Amino acid sequence: MFFDEAKIYVKAGDGGDGSVAFRREKYVPFGGPSGGNGGSGGDVYLVVDGNLSTLIRFKKRVHFKAERGVRGSGKNQQGKSGQDLELHVPPGTMVYEADMGEFLADLVEDGQRVRVAAGGRGGRGNAAFASSTNQAPRLAEHGEPGEERWLRLELKILADVGVIGMPNAGKSTLLSVVSAARPKIAAYPFTTLQPNLGVVAVDNYQTFVMADVPGLIEGAAEGAGLGHQFLRHVERTRLLLHLLDGASQDPLADWQAINRELAEFNPQLAARPQIVVLNKMDLPDAQAWWPLVQEAMAEHKLEAHAISAVTGEGVPALMRRTFELLQSLPQAEPAPPQPAIFRPAESEDAFTIEREGDGWRVRGVRVERIAAMTPFVLPEAAARFQRQLRAMGVDRALTEAGVEPGDMVRIGERELEWQE
Repeated sequence: MFFDEAKIYVKAGDGGDGSVAFRREKYVPFGGPSGGNGGSGGDVYLVVDGNLSTLIRFKKRVHFKAERGVRGSGKNQQGKSGQDLELHVPPGTMVYEADMGEFLADLVEDGQRVRVAAGGRGGRGNAAFASSTNQAPRLAEHGEPGEERWLRLELKILADVGVIGMPNAGKSTLLSVVSAARPKIAAYPFTTLQPNLGVVAVDNYQTFVMADVPGLIEGAAEGAGLGHQFLRHVERTRLLLHLLDGASQDPLADWQAINRELAEFNPQLAARPQIVVLNKMDLPDAQAWWPLVQEAMAEHKLEAHAISAVTGEGVPALMRRTFELLQSLPQAEPAPPQPAIFRPAESEDAFTIEREGDGWRVRGVRVERIAAMTPFVLPEAAARFQRQLRAMGVDRALTEAGVEPGDMVRIGERELEWQE
């Protein structure tokens, strides 16, 4: 089965906690704080692997987590950073943020990698908080939580030429004749259930990649038939070979129906360079249709060829012409990445307050990070948290919103009771 869509959850590693420690050595009185910082959490990357062709590896496993950082320790020893996690995807993978639908990356080149979740930084140990006025701090931080998100992966195969047409037009036969690809071929509709790729060699050394797309029928853009599942793969191609079935009752009506489906799915496809090819010229019906096809294509200023994929008639000339036309067309460029809306675009100091059930909810990048990294079991850390919220204006904003003593205030996963 051709698996070309997947939804996965990625979680970067949390930062390691900082430690509270003091030097305890003989003959070294008042050794001072020596708690080390925690290690950073591992990042999550998507990496293009040219040996892959589908997203099948994400069918049974959808949750992926990078390694978290190790806690710091005494003697100013910093914890080990978490190992990055690399997820391999095939060339042509489009990456979207699943919830917001934002486009993140277009992965097309072998070895290309993009970070989709950043690991949290390690929490600071008490040695980092020592100062001239606080020479023995009993204060540390938890590690920063790593980023997490749901991603939608969509594969669009990479090919120079896409062969389109009605079912049984001979697309798979043509691909098998001009390349080493061996697609399934049979005399019934929808034999091709997945796109097939083949490398076509022209004059033994000039090559291009051709894709056989499952047959389209009228209504494909709305979900009819099988071809609608693979219309997205045509978007990558630079040139279309529109194969007409010479044994059809009306090849020209088929040509018009397929073009309508392309335009409804993506208007740009209707303007894509196209060579119209009448197949099955070994049959009398196709020979009778050929003058009519030539006349119709001349009216639309489209190039027309007649071939027989079974006997090979006209195929070498068609492949040479296809290669020549490709040389005049610009190379397809990957879509530029857009900024991912995972964290708010405004200042990290910005926050919002809203009523939530029996309490209040405070949201904001920095305020949630501070809450997550504060170990409230340490009195100095809790006092520092209060000072930070006061400096940010969160205390004043809660008071103006109407918070009362005893109300529950939620910041991230923390639930705190409000007191004057």
